[in-house]
Amino acid sequence: MTRKMAYVLCIAMLAVAGAADAAKPDAATQKAASRKADELCSACHGPGGNSISPTFPRLAGQRAEYIVGQLKALKARSRAEPDAYDFMWGVAASLDDKMIEGLADYYASQPPAPGIPGDPALIARGKQLFEKGVASKPLPACATCHGKNAEGVGEFPRLAGQHAAYIVKQITVIQSLLRAAPVMHGIVKDMTRGEMEAVAAYLQSL
Repeated sequence: MTRKMAYVLCIAMLAVAGAADAAKPDAATQKAASRKADELCSACHGPGGNSISPTFPRLAGQRAEYIVGQLKALKARSRAEPDAYDFMWGVAASLDDKMIEGLADYYASQPPAPGIPGDPALIARGKQLFEKGVASKPLPACATCHGKNAEGVGEFPRLAGQHAAYIVKQITVIQSLLRAAPVMHGIVKDMTRGEMEAVAAYLQSL
């Protein structure tokens, strides 16, 4: 898939994102999911989904649609980069669809942690890349799919406030095809390490 095709597909997916909102889980599922998040998921992702370790993504405020999609991919073992295999395959295998939807709803409803400040020059460069992209590559603006404030749109994830190291790692595994994400691969295929780090620093600061 070329970068242009990936960009067009991203726009098409945005056009239908949110067209049909999933029904909110029933009260029993919400209660069970809250308990699962506290007793199991918080060990890595932190209380309320606000992890302190960059190995594990912050889930608080994440798009429910995205969480559902990723948990189902992990359960099906179609998301297979090393960290997914090491940490999430076993956990996801135990989740049925109701629990997946309950966990997604739980984390989407949690207040995100505040951003983490960093080097102002690096953040400024990352902001430019996120909002404008790089026409000469071409590398489209990340905001096109992830939203003006990086809060996510539909199945495109929230990136605001995410650990910078985690973002860099995910771009790297997508770029190297260790994580299957055809749309993103076409977009980030030629990103440099410096560009990754700048965008990640900006997103972490939000």
